[in-house]
Amino acid sequence: MTDRTPDTTPPAPRLTLRAGESGEAVTDTVWAQVGGTETFERIVRTFYRGVREDEILAPMYPEDDWEGAIWRFRSFLEQYWGGPTTYSEQRGHPRLRMRHNPFPINPAAKDRWLHHMHAALDEVALPPMHDAAFRDYVERAALAMVNRFD
Repeated sequence: MTDRTPDTTPPAPRLTLRAGESGEAVTDTVWAQVGGTETFERIVRTFYRGVREDEILAPMYPEDDWEGAIWRFRSFLEQYWGGPTTYSEQRGHPRLRMRHNPFPINPAAKDRWLHHMHAALDEVALPPMHDAAFRDYVERAALAMVNRFD
């Protein structure tokens, strides 16, 4: 005989990676769950602190536009992880490969980029599930940016 009592367990919350219709953040996103803009600002500033001192990566950035690079990267990551859509509103579709094509990104540059990103993630210490998802994403994205094998 089977128990026919209806299951009253509420469904797990849905996770969506989008913003509301007017561009505001939706609260059930990774972006919101890890602390929103403050957390992404910490990740990106910590990342760029290492990049600025890196002999392979630093020359790829205009010396007078570090704050612009920080804004662009933070805004992109926030949008990707479900925060405000400011990046696309101001810069259009990310087109990551196209935007990075002018820069000589070889496996050594990719490895240095990942070194600084992993160091930033170590310092910020996201919750384990989000940390794993973030690291998986940056590994795949970094590999996709490689455009030279010299």
